[in-house]
Amino acid sequence: MVRLAIASNAHFSLSDIELSRPGKSYSIDTLRHFREASPDPLFFILGGDAFVEIETWKDFQNLFTLCHFIVMARPGFQKTPVASQLPGVLTPFFRYDFETKIWVHGSGHQLYFKEISFLDISSTKIRELVERGESVRYLIPPGTEAYLQNHGLYRRKA
Repeated sequence: MVRLAIASNAHFSLSDIELSRPGKSYSIDTLRHFREASPDPLFFILGGDAFVEIETWKDFQNLFTLCHFIVMARPGFQKTPVASQLPGVLTPFFRYDFETKIWVHGSGHQLYFKEISFLDISSTKIRELVERGESVRYLIPPGTEAYLQNHGLYRRKA
């Protein structure tokens, strides 16, 4: 489904590194893999709901030494940190640049807080709509929508 979703965007590529890795797959290992594979800047995009729990991630202190982070604020999620706040466990590792309004890690990598559209789009929402037989048109790419329909994914079992 990811392949179908990104097919029309030449700037996206697909990796199955986490699926092909034996055992549990951790973000720190994936970031290290891509850091070793390319000198290009890396950006890790995650929701604010995941970011507030970052201290539960394996080796979370070192995540920020490997890439830039973009924390997306989802509509209706109350716990999303605002741009002027960090979870307390991260404050020793960052400084706030008042000129650029960006948090900067000691490694030089940056932490951005961005708001996303007010459309309530999430994988959970997509699955719920499909299960109820409602349209997901314009919420996911047409190829992905066709794949869901053709394979009967997320439909309510009869």
